[in-house]
Amino acid sequence: MNPANIRITKEFRFESAHALWGYDGACRNIHGHSYMLYVTLIGKPINDNTNPKFGMVMDFGVLKAIVNEEIVDLFDHALMINKNTPHQQWVKNAEFVGKVLELDYQPTCENMVTDFAQRLIPRLPEGIRLFSLRLHETATAYAEWFAEDN
Repeated sequence: MNPANIRITKEFRFESAHALWGYDGACRNIHGHSYMLYVTLIGKPINDNTNPKFGMVMDFGVLKAIVNEEIVDLFDHALMINKNTPHQQWVKNAEFVGKVLELDYQPTCENMVTDFAQRLIPRLPEGIRLFSLRLHETATAYAEWFAEDN
């Protein structure tokens, strides 16, 4: 049997705070979110019955390790700021703020999901592609990234 392309998805959760410098609404203030990230990969299941991963596109445990290393461990319980704004002068006190993640971009959901795609793509095994990412900032608001659009 010639395996078909199959999509697999794993969900990740992390807590982060951010402030949107220059924004004209309430989100200019430091505030937090319970983010939910859905990572969808596409590939063919392994068709070698001697391989311990036989029948899998990718071991979910391996995917979990990659996403935790590249995204969750870095962003979880961090304050995200755009390093090109005056924010850094207010958040340098580690006792008060703790973990500060200075980013090259405005930390919107849209920019974060693009950053996450760039972090994950080089880490995927040969033959496995990132199909899409969905990042929920709230229960009712999210941004999506699709490989076919980029």
